[in-house]
Amino acid sequence: MLSPEQIKLFLEKLVDLPKTAVLLGASTGLRVGEILGLKWEDVDFETLELRVTRDVVKQRIERCKTEASRKPVPIGAEVAEILFAWRSRCAYNQPADWVFASPAKKGKQPYWPSSIYRVYLKPVLENDLKITDPVGWHTLRHSLGTLMKANGEDVKTIQETRRHANFKVTMDVYTQAVTEVKRSAHNRVVRQIMGGGTHGEEE
Repeated sequence: MLSPEQIKLFLEKLVDLPKTAVLLGASTGLRVGEILGLKWEDVDFETLELRVTRDVVKQRIERCKTEASRKPVPIGAEVAEILFAWRSRCAYNQPADWVFASPAKKGKQPYWPSSIYRVYLKPVLENDLKITDPVGWHTLRHSLGTLMKANGEDVKTIQETRRHANFKVTMDVYTQAVTEVKRSAHNRVVRQIMGGGTHGEEE
């Protein structure tokens, strides 16, 4: 997993599309296919929620398979601000456009996850974070689940945030011990990785 400090540095070294994609992965725990399957019409800036209905697998658009996977995903205000800023700058910003539309495909398809990783993420991981161990998109999802557990979140909260179908998946996967000061809310993790919170804050 990545520590909050590593995620924060990771985000500081990225801009625009890769920064927004990594922030979504780190703060929501969405799978990379779900991130790339988002369209702007799926982002509700008023209720601060994402409607996750699609999964992109090898550029095939699939419907999310389980009821748990299709539940709305909350986003923090800081995350919404960065999403909104990306929408204002990107070339494809209409409701039916992909959030991470590929210019090479003239916006008709989202980026390939391997392309974003190879061009933007891998150089930062190796050169700035000095991480040579394998780190992939799923590392972000796994890191958030583990941090939430370390922060004292109850299993039900972690399960619903990660959209697991049952408790067993949650507990089998997120059992690593992390020596972080406890926090009790999803937004606390967001502020933690973005550098806006303090270790001693209470809800």
